Amino acid sequence: MSMRHMELYHNNMSVCSQKVRLVLREKHLTPIEHHLNLRGGDATRPEYLQLNPNGVVPTLIDQGAPIIESAVICEYLEDTFPEFPLRPSDTLCRAGMRQWTLLPDTGLHRACGVSSFAIAFRHQMLVLPREDLERLLAAKPSAEVRDNLRQTIELGIRAPQFIAAFKFYDRIIDKISRQLEQTPWLAGDEYSLADVAMLPYVCRLEDLALSWMWERNRASISPWLERCKARSNFSGVTDYLDASYLTLMDDSGRELRQQLQVLLA
Repeated sequence: MSMRHMELYHNNMSVCSQKVRLVLREKHLTPIEHHLNLRGGDATRPEYLQLNPNGVVPTLIDQGAPIIESAVICEYLEDTFPEFPLRPSDTLCRAGMRQWTLLPDTGLHRACGVSSFAIAFRHQMLVLPREDLERLLAAKPSAEVRDNLRQTIELGIRAPQFIAAFKFYDRIIDKISRQLEQTPWLAGDEYSLADVAMLPYVCRLEDLALSWMWERNRASISPWLERCKARSNFSGVTDYLDASYLTLMDDSGRELRQQLQVLLA
């Protein structure tokens, strides 16, 4: 199985790339990896846009065909490599699993992006030469995306879109907590694509020093997080962590803790 020729275009710290790598590691698959420098514009180069017209990561190449969108890639891998299954056997649990896998595309991924940039990643952009920053913004697919990103970089958590995005993120954490009070894993009794779909978003908050969002009053999340981290496939996250990003996120999140707590109060 591991000898099959597959390629993965991804980024070390991208939450969507983390999802796909969790599935690949669970299934003992080792594609040829191409790491894209997103700050350097690798995802918007013409040769990559031929594979993924959306200019985002990840992209999986299997049997010469590109597969895009992380939720689709995860389902594809589950269909193609059913050994070490990541879908519950019970069909009701499977339907519940799909509800979780849909969440990133119904607002969670955007909330994560806005929160990450407003709290931490903006500092990487603010030190760029002006022309480099303008080039990065110009590569964005629409004027709305460009304007929102510019506001987030310039204003941080004072950006107009931040509060709604951060509160949405908090509601998802509450939803995860309530489910884990009922079942050991998000789709029932088995670790599944539901846990894979949510784990990188919870880890991102932890990296941003925001675990206070669940440690005091959402006690079911920490044990689930530890169980997820204890699995061998979590190497799909830990093997790729960038220490400089982790330091930036931790420092920035700690500095803003009081203001963020007030926003959620």
